[in-house]
Amino acid sequence: MFFPGSRYANMTQYQVTLQNGATVTVTTLPLPVQGPLLGSFPRQNSQRLDQIAYYFLSDATAFWQLCNVNNTPVPDALAVQPAVGIPAASS
Repeated sequence: MFFPGSRYANMTQYQVTLQNGATVTVTTLPLPVQGPLLGSFPRQNSQRLDQIAYYFLSDATAFWQLCNVNNTPVPDALAVQPAVGIPAASS
């Protein structure tokens, strides 16, 4: 259901029956995992998180790892921060 490397790929999935009788598969939400930081990167106005993730993690789709180490639940919340913590190792 999720692409390899997705933060949801290894999360528990289960089925829920809605009030209208439809059954849907849902996934538990990952909790942010703070780990050791390589350092802090001062984000420029034009830099997107996927660009920063590609530069430091060699994977543009790993922007969620930046969110995790910065204890930020969604990318938009981290995008407004003046500096982005960079994980020391891939999370």
